[in-house]
Amino acid sequence: MGKTAIIIPARYGSSRLEGKPLLKVNNKPIIQWVYEKAKTVKSVDVVIVATDDERIYNAVKDFGGEVEMTSTEHKSGSDRIKEVADRHPDFEYIINLQGDEPMIKEEMIEAVIDGVKNHNADISTLIRPIEDKSEAENPNLVKCVIDNNGFALYFSRSKIPFERKENPAPFYGHIGIYGYTKEALDKMTKSAQTSLEIAESLEQLRAMQIGMRIKTSIVKEKPVGIDTKEDFENFKKLMENK
Repeated sequence: MGKTAIIIPARYGSSRLEGKPLLKVNNKPIIQWVYEKAKTVKSVDVVIVATDDERIYNAVKDFGGEVEMTSTEHKSGSDRIKEVADRHPDFEYIINLQGDEPMIKEEMIEAVIDGVKNHNADISTLIRPIEDKSEAENPNLVKCVIDNNGFALYFSRSKIPFERKENPAPFYGHIGIYGYTKEALDKMTKSAQTSLEIAESLEQLRAMQIGMRIKTSIVKEKPVGIDTKEDFENFKKLMENK
């Protein structure tokens, strides 16, 4: 059996919060919080940060983490993790964990690993129930509809399903963590962008449009990601109170 690896793509540049991987809480940079959370996952063999920035590279080295430099030309996180995965032919399952998710729970990552390992899927990811209809209408929150076996039928920034009549179907919001088989990651990153991906600006639609199966696991809560200065301050307060 090949190894299961978590690869954490981390860029310094961010339109909403510059340098967020290196912002410190309790004297630890955000990337260290994420890395240490990943290391708690029992079914994972390797955790690696993938970055194109020497500042992040050096910060990970300083706290004793594994890190690899990647090209500055990558347009997506999956391209970045593919470069690292290609250096490790013994990686069979690759988990793409975002570098701004310090609050993600171990059991959520385990659910992604189970989804790609044990359900005849190419890719796995997480979804959560949406209770607030106004949230379902927010184009910044990606929605997902699934079949009876938990496989994704479609992802959209639009409200799906559309409520033509009284709606018995639940709304689900997508959580952006992915598990790939090595073959699926290869196929996806070598494929050209598809029309649906371009239309919705959602990379997972490329995988679906070229015929790949995405297994979803339902979790009850959304991990607190750090996208803005307000998110960072909230995380900081939470950790300081603990």
